[in-house]
Amino acid sequence: MNTRSRYLFIHQNFPGQFKHLAPALAAQGHEVVGLGMNQPNPPVPGVRYFRHDVKDASHGPRPPSQLKDLYGKVLRGESAAATLEALKQQGFAPDVVFVHPGWGEALFVKDVFPKAKLLVYAEYYYGGEGGDAFFDPEFSRPDNGALQRLRLRNTHLLHALSAADGALSPTTFQRDRHPAWARERISVIHDGIDSRRFRPDPSAYVSLQAAGITLRPADEVVVFVARQLEPYRGYHIFMRALPQLLRERPNARVVIVGGDGVSYGAAPPQGKSWKQIFLDEVKEQLDMRRVHFVGKVPHTVLTQLMQVAAVYTYLTYPFVLSWSLMEAMSCGCLIVASDTAPVREVIEHGRNGLLVDFFDPQALATTVADTLERRSELQHLRTAARQTIVERYDLQQHCLPALLRFVQP
Repeated sequence: MNTRSRYLFIHQNFPGQFKHLAPALAAQGHEVVGLGMNQPNPPVPGVRYFRHDVKDASHGPRPPSQLKDLYGKVLRGESAAATLEALKQQGFAPDVVFVHPGWGEALFVKDVFPKAKLLVYAEYYYGGEGGDAFFDPEFSRPDNGALQRLRLRNTHLLHALSAADGALSPTTFQRDRHPAWARERISVIHDGIDSRRFRPDPSAYVSLQAAGITLRPADEVVVFVARQLEPYRGYHIFMRALPQLLRERPNARVVIVGGDGVSYGAAPPQGKSWKQIFLDEVKEQLDMRRVHFVGKVPHTVLTQLMQVAAVYTYLTYPFVLSWSLMEAMSCGCLIVASDTAPVREVIEHGRNGLLVDFFDPQALATTVADTLERRSELQHLRTAARQTIVERYDLQQHCLPALLRFVQP
């Protein structure tokens, strides 16, 4: 890319998945603009950023219940388009627009900038066999209303795909969730993991001030991480495994990272949180002096937790793959994860981690306990986990160069 181009990135929580790509383009001398709904913290180097605000719809017409979600997406699309129109009036005309369509912001981009190359981040497409929908019968069943809502949930994503000149998914599983006619247009390129930043550190430690203890790599530390402590990321399964695990490993300490809200699935009963519901289910069977809920932590602290973890557990519905799993692999963690897609794309049982049935808390407890018992002889799993990231998903060597090629005008 020898000529200077204009790039526009749109993400409701900018920079989101564009956190490496957008500043890299700016560093190459291109003009880069970002659009979102929240203020980036910290600011993205070299990127001019604009916010859009969705108008209050509380006084407008009430859409039918099946259209409520889509109505919210249309409002976001209108809000984003209004800000883009203002940028256009100021003389900004992007060569490339790269948008995450998940919240509706992509709906009207082509109407404002019809000549721009439109790329969409095809993160997930709902419905069909083998995905998150109705995976966990404890929380969802395929009645007519649920099936109808699921079909409508893809409406704005279909609009984005039909208008796009190209699309990208971070894993093959996520690409293959999309309709067959769209898959050939979707490139598979991961966002990238900075293996120089996320690396093993035998001198790492984490101080838990509330408990008055310091954790180090020699300790039996079991780490569970999710953005929010909710069923989509297997929090309920993990909690149900803890009574057995703590009985079998009297020196183990469990550190649970995550918020009290909901990112993906259904909301809990009113006035409660999933965190508390599943803690209450097993609390009487736990030594709470060895279970540490630390909430959301800075990324530096999360990295240190990965570096001291004797076992890193990761559970998920068949859904979007978390960065945290791959960062943990890069840190050389011993991974015990659910045998679900797309985990199987990065973890091969017995080679670079261990896989268990998502719905089997006893198997999870047994596997983690056995792993703690045999941790010295399982060092090869740690080594192979990091090697997987370095060889296939390293940011600087593999993913960022591929992303830069993908967004060329």
